[in-house]
Order: sequence, then structure tokens, then C-alpha cells
Amino acid sequence: MISGSMALHHQLEERIAAFKGTESALVFNTGYAANNGIIQGLLGENDLIFSDSLNHASIIDGCRLSGARIAVFPHNDMATLEAMLEQERPTRKGRWLIVVDGVFSMDGDLAPLDQLVLLKNRFDAWLMVDDAHGGGVLGDGGRGTAEFYGCLDQIDLQMGTFGKAFGSFGAYLAAKQEIVDTLINRSRSFIFSTSLPSGVLAANLASLDLVDSEEGQRRRVQLEHNRQIFSQLLLDASLNLCGSRTQIVPVMTGAPEPTMRIAAELFNQGIFLSGIRPPTVPDGTCRLRATLMADHTPVELRQAAQLIIAAIRQETSRNG
Repeated sequence: MISGSMALHHQLEERIAAFKGTESALVFNTGYAANNGIIQGLLGENDLIFSDSLNHASIIDGCRLSGARIAVFPHNDMATLEAMLEQERPTRKGRWLIVVDGVFSMDGDLAPLDQLVLLKNRFDAWLMVDDAHGGGVLGDGGRGTAEFYGCLDQIDLQMGTFGKAFGSFGAYLAAKQEIVDTLINRSRSFIFSTSLPSGVLAANLASLDLVDSEEGQRRRVQLEHNRQIFSQLLLDASLNLCGSRTQIVPVMTGAPEPTMRIAAELFNQGIFLSGIRPPTVPDGTCRLRATLMADHTPVELRQAAQLIIAAIRQETSRNG
């Protein structure tokens, strides 16, 4: 805001806006800072936020920092969300925001953006999507979950990061110019934090070029092929994958201790599978979380699946 913007910042923001089909964009230094600063900078005490129960912690914290009233709806439950919107309408005071993850990071499932667009239009609300895990991999052009659903031009606040499929660092919001102008002057995580250095900005520009190319399209096709191979092998072994439809493939395990034992055993065998436990997920829903890459080969995926299945079965038999 004072002296932190350079030509590369503006070049990257213009490139993001063109990629997402919006008037403008604003670069943040992390995804956590982006979600905090976007929601805090746009909402206040007279406003109301409708937030999915499985939204990322950065969204939850941004909602709290805004001072707005928060209404949490059950995960992907559009009927309940609609009822909540209808119930609140007679006493409405300020702005409304519906906020969701595009791809939910612990389950690998998708927000039903096509249905959310209908609701946000009907109830005159903003719709914000955190597409950290959808950007680069979903949609024909890698533009994320909204492109996958065919509603890219209907999302008011498109947040994304460069730290997942883009292989770099940083985050952004793509939106209308007046929203970006407001955040430049009101978003505390933007104003009071050091901006990204030139090398990172250049890497982000290069990653956008790669995603938005024939090579990027080839990698997305390969990634989807890998996902189908890996997921089907685990499903055939009757494992619970939490409804995953993306490159994030969780395997439900239940309790913390066996989950971490399995993760450690697999690591010793060359398989890096994160053990996820509270507070990241609720009690009783611990899981092993796999993240697939386009560079994985079918042979590697089959080997990994076999080792995962064997490790889970061994742990299960050990516990009776």
C-alpha cells in the first residue's frame, strides 16, 4: 500500500484476472492471509456469512475477524442452506456472503457450485470460493472448480493459491475492480504484511503459463487417469474414500493411534501418506490423505495401493 508494489505484482494480477475472467485481481502472500483479509475487509457487524461446516480454518478465522454474524450450514447440504437463507430474509440488514471451499481439502469432494450460484442469485448474496485445491487441476483450462461446473463468471469472489498444483507460493483474489479497490484499503492482512518478492512473482507467472497451455492440459488428463486407477484399487478393497472426486484421496481409518502407526509404516516403505487427526478433522474421522500427481506412473500407483491396503489390514488384524 505504501511502497510494496512493483511492476511484477501488477503483471501477475493482470494475468490472474485474465485467467479467471474477472475485472481485477489482488495478490496476497499466503492462502491463510488471503481468506482472513478478504472476509475481514469486506464484511462487518451488520452482515451475515453462511459458511460450510467443513470450510478451511482460514475461512473460519476470517469470518470471526470480520465481526459479522456467522451461520454454519451442514456440509454441502443445499436444502438446509436454502431454509436458513429463507429464514433470515425477513430480518435482513446488511450484506450476505456464502463461502465454501471448491475442493474440500480433507475429503477431496466438491462444493455444488451450480446449486450455490442459483441460491446466491435468488437471495442476492455474494458467493466466495476458496479454490486452493481446484486451481490448475479442474476444468478444461485448469481454471478450477467453477470452470468444472460451467459457472466461472458467476462467482463473485474467486480465491486461489499458488502453493498446490501451481507448485509455487502465494495467493490471490479475482473479483470486480471495486472489490479489489476496497480490499487494498481495508484488508489488514494485505496492508500490514510484506509482499511477495520478485522471484516468487515470476515463478507464479510461469506456472500460470504452464497451466494455461497444451502441456497443462496433458497433465490434467494424466492426473485424472491416475486418480481413477488409484481410487478404484482402494475402493475394490472396500476402503472408505470419503466421497473423493479429486486428486485428494483420503482413506478413513478412525482413531489417531492406528492412523499414525500406518502412516509411519508406509513412510518406511517409501510411501508418503499424511496421517490426519484432530484438530484437523473431528474425533473419530482420522484418515490417511493421499495427494496424487500427474507424474505418478500406473505402476507406482498400483504398488502404493497394495502397500496401503496391506498396512491397513495388518493394523486391523492387530486390533482384533
